[in-house]
Amino acid sequence: MQTDTPTEAIPDFDQIERLVDRFYDRIQVHPTLGPVFNAFVHDWPAHKRLLTSFWTSVILRAGTYRGNPMVAHFNRGITTQHFVEWLALWRDTADQVLAPAQAQLVHEYANRIGRSLRYGMGLPEPGAHAIDLPVLDAQAPRAPRERLPRGSQT
Repeated sequence: MQTDTPTEAIPDFDQIERLVDRFYDRIQVHPTLGPVFNAFVHDWPAHKRLLTSFWTSVILRAGTYRGNPMVAHFNRGITTQHFVEWLALWRDTADQVLAPAQAQLVHEYANRIGRSLRYGMGLPEPGAHAIDLPVLDAQAPRAPRERLPRGSQT
């Protein structure tokens, strides 16, 4: 597999494991994030192993993670602000644990994953306001749609 990322910018398994371990130690005592995680994580060593599997699958393409991150984060009371704080703590921890090029790589992955999760959960981007969309009444009559002739390009 061809990659544009220099090999020295890719952390190895032990570095990823150390990052995940340190990060989730910090999460547990974080004033805002701790209560969210501690309410749902009852076995921290197992959770760290799961997240190490996730991050090694993302970064190293290890293929060991079996789970659904969207489902794991849905209906947990998570807000956009939680994502902002999570990413700030992740960046700080990566900067402490990894070489600068490695930290930058994991920042980029975390930003993309965070954006995808926020989008999937219907959360606004940081600094944006949520838009309340009206719920369509399934019983309400709908106007008929105009039918186009078969083969029409319009």
